[in-house]
Amino acid sequence: MSQEKHLASLREAVAALGPWFHNIDLGGGVMTAPEHFLGDYPAVKWRRFSDAIPADLSGRTVLDIGCNAGFHSLQMKARGAARVLGIDADPDYLRQARFAADTIGVEIEFAEMSVYDVAALREQFDIVLFLGVLYHLRHPLLALDLIREHVVRDLFVCQSMQRGDPREEPLEKDYPFSERAVFERPSFPRLSFIEHGYSGDPTNWWVPNRACTAAMLRSAGFRIEANPEEEVFVCRLTQASAACGAVYPARARSKDGGHFAA
Repeated sequence: MSQEKHLASLREAVAALGPWFHNIDLGGGVMTAPEHFLGDYPAVKWRRFSDAIPADLSGRTVLDIGCNAGFHSLQMKARGAARVLGIDADPDYLRQARFAADTIGVEIEFAEMSVYDVAALREQFDIVLFLGVLYHLRHPLLALDLIREHVVRDLFVCQSMQRGDPREEPLEKDYPFSERAVFERPSFPRLSFIEHGYSGDPTNWWVPNRACTAAMLRSAGFRIEANPEEEVFVCRLTQASAACGAVYPARARSKDGGHFAA
């Protein structure tokens, strides 16, 4: 097959698998989403925080949660990761991801799986990517708890759309029940709920401000080591701030004031 026919066939396959949210360079000038409303996305954002992830991933394992069409999985493999697993709950995105990896000629594993089911992997990974997923979830803090408990061995990279006040200001460890003013501060950690839609996407459920993203990560048991881009947090494991998180069983109080284990 001539180069011209090959590229024409490639473009047809890309169109048949569309629409694409990840704009991926498949070679020969063929891009998957050249008219993306955010520009060359996600490459334009990736360039702003890529230096925060080791350039040499030889021997390391990577889990890409909510991998979409696999842009970041491809970047991890290009850095020499020994194994990359991309998971997504959307089979259409996974078809795109497998096609992109096969076309480029790299070996990446993909699986249809919800973030809420990561315990079923029974494996921890050296690097876990959680990019552009948090605000699409009905239960975002549960997802962070599950990720921390089950799949992160070392490095966790989280990115979320953010709106509102960009500041983080010191907060007390506790406030009296009478305190109200602190909740009116624009910089107070705030997670805004979207009942209907935002940007034409009905899965945009929550939008945190910057302080909220950071607070949720700390609450789930992550230590923020870097914030290389306004929406990106590079974290490692630490002690969860709450005695009981969402991954632990509920406890019922007995008649004498004690607790029954669930």
